[in-house]
Amino acid sequence: MVAAIANRALAEEAVVSAYPLYEMARMRAATSPRRTDGAGAAPEGQRWCNVFTHARALLGAGKSRVVTPNNDTLYTNAWLDLGAGPLVIDVPDTAGRYYVLGLLDFYTEPFAHIGQRRTGTRARAFLVTPPGWAGPLPAGFDVPGAHIAAPTRWLWIIGRILVDGPQDVAAVNALQDGFTVRPLADWQAGAAPRPLAFDPACDPKAPLGAAHFVDQVNRALRENPPPAAEAALWARFAALGIGADAGPPDAAQRDLLQAALDAVLPRMREQQAGEVTASGWTLMPVVEGSFGGDHLLRALVALKYIGMLESREATYPIAWRDAAGQALDGSRRYRLRFAPGALPPVDAFWSITLYDSGDYMLVDNPIDRYAIGDRTPGLQRDADGGLTLHIAHAAPADAAARANWLPAPVGGFYLCLRAYVPRAELLDGRYALPAVTRVEELA
Repeated sequence: MVAAIANRALAEEAVVSAYPLYEMARMRAATSPRRTDGAGAAPEGQRWCNVFTHARALLGAGKSRVVTPNNDTLYTNAWLDLGAGPLVIDVPDTAGRYYVLGLLDFYTEPFAHIGQRRTGTRARAFLVTPPGWAGPLPAGFDVPGAHIAAPTRWLWIIGRILVDGPQDVAAVNALQDGFTVRPLADWQAGAAPRPLAFDPACDPKAPLGAAHFVDQVNRALRENPPPAAEAALWARFAALGIGADAGPPDAAQRDLLQAALDAVLPRMREQQAGEVTASGWTLMPVVEGSFGGDHLLRALVALKYIGMLESREATYPIAWRDAAGQALDGSRRYRLRFAPGALPPVDAFWSITLYDSGDYMLVDNPIDRYAIGDRTPGLQRDADGGLTLHIAHAAPADAAARANWLPAPVGGFYLCLRAYVPRAELLDGRYALPAVTRVEELA
């Protein structure tokens, strides 16, 4: 009995620790561009890496593969394989426009950031080197911030460039074309960027069974060994068939891991990452370049908010409940009022985005409004200078309230404050977000 409990606990620990690797493998297969050669024929399933791809239009309902997507920026995406050596990232001059390239290692640790806050907005080049690389730094890459040492062979770059509404999209599209990645030797020779073909060996839509989970995790471990400080942890999981050198799991191992997946994932879906404030907002824990060994937090973020930046770049308080502690639901009306002078304290921008609580995605609505923030045109201020947002499935009858309407689905939803370059008081709790207040129940 004791042994069975211990085995079950080990399997659940393994699922929590390994889930980010599985999710990165799945996202790599889902978001890297399909390989095409000549007239379009290419080996089945192959993809391109070491190339930027871009979202050319602001995201709306049904337009994202990433959960809790934003509607304030255009995404720029790249999967980097450092297996053949260093790569160079070139970025354009954004002339002060906010942008960030968030670099995640294959364990989803947000280990580096390029952009306005850390490296400015002028045109620059950045050298990204693989684990263990010890070559001499080429000229120009010995200045602060220009050399990025990667913890893992594979990296995911999720970039965001601020867009001031649909009329600004074309200007941002032009900037996106200035982001390139090349092998160091090609960059030094002035050669044109060229993508690298790879086979993700993953069906991103495959059911999450134990055998598929272990296959993806073990391949990830072979390509991206864990940090030395966690070697002992991962060695314990070998008993479950998890490891760089492990073969396919046997029946007993599969049963243990399947039971763990069936127990852990529903639990994580219900669990919130962070502290719930008196006003009902869940504040994400402060993350500075890594999750600091908190594997449960890392797994929760991989499940619900993959691609999250470090907290000093952006923080994302979440409201799942109203001031009375009831789950937010579009069958009711709500108000969210910011008192005069009490808008979210940020040095870049902020917005409140609404998501369906069933699939964590943007909600289709008749006015194509998915977020309200500091750049939303036509918002109506209260008589005292405050700002009240109106949240419901049906449009408010009052014209001023309609100007500040954030449409909700018929059923459950949640709100996310996206605060880019938050000030200290937003991270340390001195700034208190107002509660979401229920106004009335709709007929």
